Amino acid sequence: MQIIPTILEKDFAQAQNNILAVKDDFKWIQIDVIDGYFSFGKTFELELINKIDQVENILWDIHLMVKEPKNWIKKCDFISASRIIGQVEMMSDKDFFIKTIKDMGIEAGLAYDINTEIEEITQDTDIVLLLGRKAGFEPEPFDDLIFEKIKKLIQIRKEKRLNFKISVDGGINEKNIGQLKNEGVEIAYCGGAIFNGIVGNNIKKIKYAGENE
Repeated sequence: MQIIPTILEKDFAQAQNNILAVKDDFKWIQIDVIDGYFSFGKTFELELINKIDQVENILWDIHLMVKEPKNWIKKCDFISASRIIGQVEMMSDKDFFIKTIKDMGIEAGLAYDINTEIEEITQDTDIVLLLGRKAGFEPEPFDDLIFEKIKKLIQIRKEKRLNFKISVDGGINEKNIGQLKNEGVEIAYCGGAIFNGIVGNNIKKIKYAGENE
């Protein structure tokens, strides 16, 4: 299982500190973007990522929790994103979103909030992100409903012969990451499990749990 740290911050200075704290331990880092429409509150301006030094080797994974994610594709390209994932709840055209990103040579994904039903997945989707709790800044508890959604997603992938990766974000920690891995999750996005406390120790714990449980 691949583990990717997530940066969900209103303040750019704190986001920068978190990025610099993990840049030597991970190839990918996800930047969460909230615009105040899809969920309460706003994250820092995405373009500020270009001001951070010594992150040339980092692959940016952008999670758009915004109104009409297609309108943010150019901003993601501006910071040289390697993957762009958009929430389907405020997306008018999933096919257009995926095709536009893929035509730019960037990985494209769809994200589903915990209570959103999974319907047809666009053919060329590279990754599907399931939220393990309600999207946003509030630390909602991990919802076991996610395990039913993982099973459904695996079924869709098999029946439609699709190649997307299955990922989960929200509420993942060293206690549940092993079960997620066993259920078929290929990428675990972790925020609090890495940044709440001593980052170096947390990285060791979550990586060990993801690899061995």
